[in-house]
Amino acid sequence: MDNIFEVKDKTGRIISLYKKEWNHIVWYHADVANTIELIRETIMDPLCINPDLDNENVWTYHRRYKEKEEYLVVVVKYLNGKGFIITSFWSKNLKQ
Repeated sequence: MDNIFEVKDKTGRIISLYKKEWNHIVWYHADVANTIELIRETIMDPLCINPDLDNENVWTYHRRYKEKEEYLVVVVKYLNGKGFIITSFWSKNLKQ
């Protein structure tokens, strides 16, 4: 897998963004296409981190960006102790 970046979140966990998932993000959420640094920033310094109610291995990271007046949501899945970003999108509200 081609790793675009690897970063440590505020809890000390390592999270990666792979090219395959980045291609998914750009294809399905084109408005996030120029936000790799914002995605990295959201993982490193989120406003909040929420567990997914349907999948205990999935967590959402949120950070509000005033210039867009929206939250950047980064969805991370953990497998075998490793985290990887599965998608990212803009939202007017915090996601649970």
